Amino acid sequence: MDYIKISKEAVGYLYKSHATLRQSEIDVKLIALAELRVSQINGCAYCCSFHANELREFGYDQRLLDKLPGWKLSSSFDARQKSVLQWAEAITQLHGDLTGYQRDLESHFSTKEIVDLTTSISLMNALNRLRISLGDH
Repeated sequence: MDYIKISKEAVGYLYKSHATLRQSEIDVKLIALAELRVSQINGCAYCCSFHANELREFGYDQRLLDKLPGWKLSSSFDARQKSVLQWAEAITQLHGDLTGYQRDLESHFSTKEIVDLTTSISLMNALNRLRISLGDH
């Protein structure tokens, strides 16, 4: 189903929000990393492929992307990346110490960056669910 064409205005606003977030103060590579992890958790094959390709275009090595599901046990990710990935998982699965994770984010990012990151993660969850339920997988 071409849900984007069917509901141009409503779905269009979601994609416009996505594009706006890509212009935020936070590093777009970190947003894309969070979006890939969210898409992996949700099982959105289309979005996993899209964001993995995007990250490779940004210069991420495939070997690092291969380690993404095991990021917690990997020394390949830096502290900022781990903080973003922890937040992405917590928001997607609504579990864990959200207050503690947010404090960790505050040691790496401004308040605006945290809001934009959280919005991006929340939006990716919505876009994954649209793609999985109404679109091509």
